Amino acid sequence: MTDFTLQTAASSKLADFSALELAQALSEKLTITDRDWHRLKNDRKARSREQIAVALVFLLKDQPEEALLRLQQASGWLDRSISAPPCESHKHKS
Repeated sequence: MTDFTLQTAASSKLADFSALELAQALSEKLTITDRDWHRLKNDRKARSREQIAVALVFLLKDQPEEALLRLQQASGWLDRSISAPPCESHKHKS
């Protein structure tokens, strides 16, 4: 099989899903899980990708205000105007 044949087969399978279903799958794929949280919590590209995927889901669900909030967060990760809060398990007890 050629690369083109594989791409065509993949495209054909993807055509079976709605844009919302594809966006939700992408969002799930890019979500930072609890297992990866410490490793990726400060990874600005990973955090931005996660927020952009969620924004796309909200936009496809006709919730532009929620989409905009996620896009603003994604932008904040990229321009370094936001940072990860401290982990709950690492906060100092007073």
